Amino acid sequence: MKPIQIKRAIESKITDENWVTTFDREKETLRIVDKRYDKGVTLNLTALKEKFQEDEKKAVEQTMANVSEGLRLLNTTIKVKGNEKNLYPVIRSTSFPTELEDGRKLLYKDHTAETRIFYAVDQGASFSLIDEETLKNEEKTFKEIEEAALFNVRSLKNPMKQDEVAGNIFYFLNNDDGYDASRILNETLLKEMKTKVSGDLAVAVPHQDVLIFADIRNEVGYDILAQMVFQFFSEGRVPITALPFMYENEDLEPIFILAQRKPKGSTKK
Repeated sequence: MKPIQIKRAIESKITDENWVTTFDREKETLRIVDKRYDKGVTLNLTALKEKFQEDEKKAVEQTMANVSEGLRLLNTTIKVKGNEKNLYPVIRSTSFPTELEDGRKLLYKDHTAETRIFYAVDQGASFSLIDEETLKNEEKTFKEIEEAALFNVRSLKNPMKQDEVAGNIFYFLNNDDGYDASRILNETLLKEMKTKVSGDLAVAVPHQDVLIFADIRNEVGYDILAQMVFQFFSEGRVPITALPFMYENEDLEPIFILAQRKPKGSTKK
C-alpha cells in the first residue's frame, strides 16, 4: 500500500472530533493531535506498510489502539506515591519507544536481547507507563519502583491451561489482565516450571496477553513451538517477540528454530 492509502485508512477510523491530522507527503508521516491539549503522536507510514499489506483491518485496529494509548499517556498525570501496590513491570520489545512524543523518557530496564522492562501504574481498565520526570518529581528511586513492581507481579495468580502435541507439553497463561507476559519476571514461577518439566524448558512471550511454557521432549517439539509462537505473535494486540527462550541456569536465551532442526544443545532423555 502507498502511504496516502494508509493515511486514508487511518483517518477513516477517527471518530473523535477533537483529533486533527496533518500529512507530510515528503516525510510520509501522519501526525494526529488532540486539539484540546495541543499534543499528539506522529506515525511513520512507511514503517506501517508491511503490516497494512498483510492485513489492513488488523493493522488499522492496532494502529488506532496505539494512537489512543499514546494520546492518553501524553495527557495523563501519573501518581506513584500512594500507588505502590499498583506498580507492575510491563514487557515490551526492544523496538518499543523509550520516550513519549513530548520528549519525556520512559522508565525502563533491558531484559533480554529481544525484550525490555517498562514500569507502570495500574489504573484498573488500563495502565500508564512511568517516565523519569514523574520519578524525579515524586522523589522515588528506580530501585524502589523496580522492587515494588516485581513484588506485585509475584503476587499475581498463575492459572494455566495445558495441551499435549506430539509428546510435548505446552502450558498457556492467559488471564488478560495486562500482565501475562510480565509474569516471565517471576523467578519463582520459572524455577517451579523448571522442576516440573521432564524435557527442555522453553518460555515465550509472543504478545502482552500470554505467557507460554513448553516442555520440549523431542525434536518435533521445537518446530511446533516455533510455529505456535509465531502465530500468537502475529495475532497479538501488543506483539512482543516471535522468538522463544530457553531457560537454563536461571537465565533466558533467545533461540532461532529452523524447520526440522532443534537449537544447539540436546533434549533431556
